[in-house]
Amino acid sequence: MGTRSLISFDYAVKRLLRNKADYEILEGFLSELFRRQIGIDTILESESNREAEHDRSNRVDLLAGDESGELFIIELQFTYEIDYFHRMLFGASKVVTEYIAEGNPYGEIRKVYSVNIVYFDLGMGKDYVYYGKTRFTGMHEHDELQLSASQRETFGKQTAGDLFPEYYILKVNKFDNVAGDTLDEWIYYLKNSKIKDGFKAQGLKKAQEVLNVGCLTNEERKEYERMLDAHRSNASSINSAKLEGREEGREEGRAEGKAEGQAELVKHIAKTGHSPENIAGLTGLSLEEVIAILNSH
Repeated sequence: MGTRSLISFDYAVKRLLRNKADYEILEGFLSELFRRQIGIDTILESESNREAEHDRSNRVDLLAGDESGELFIIELQFTYEIDYFHRMLFGASKVVTEYIAEGNPYGEIRKVYSVNIVYFDLGMGKDYVYYGKTRFTGMHEHDELQLSASQRETFGKQTAGDLFPEYYILKVNKFDNVAGDTLDEWIYYLKNSKIKDGFKAQGLKKAQEVLNVGCLTNEERKEYERMLDAHRSNASSINSAKLEGREEGREEGRAEGKAEGQAELVKHIAKTGHSPENIAGLTGLSLEEVIAILNSH
């Protein structure tokens, strides 16, 4: 079975998928992830993007609104950030506050879904797709807090937790490249920037047409190559740091092992009745070092 190399989803989300004609790609991805049909109505500009043009870390990669007014954040992150969970919380909270006009009732707050595609091992877990939402559970009855009939009619939701942001995390690096379903077909593309000929997931056929490297202008191609170089450079730096860290650890281990061995030798000789001066002469350590070892136990 053949594969077709395409533009990475990272670049596509940030630069290409802004035209209504291409919404089919995003709709397909979100529909496969959410297991329900999503119809994108518009691509929005987050206030955090305008406020922080100088600070890429605070910017939303893509913010879309569907036909019912719900909001979808799509973020891609390639390098490890220890506080990425907090960043997810900040991003969703920021969008919640941006899209309600000052003075309007709280009931007009829009539902937010945060989709996070990460290329590092975020947290600890065996799966490669995680979902999280707020749940209100009774401390005594252990039931989930439901909305009243009038609230369900007004907001179109069933439980109190349904009104709060929901989060998806796709840990792309954990995917084993075996596509067991249509969502896996999308994750295969996210990981490899390739689509196998037999894939049938929603949006991938359109992606094959639109996200072809050959469709880029010369300027877009140069920009795309710069982005790929940056990703490769970041990955190389991280791997180098890991290797250096392991080597430093080995060196420290050898040094610690040597020090522990010297201490045991000093203590053993001391038990035979030798003076600190004699021990220093026998071991090659200074008198001060010998005394420090003898005083440490």
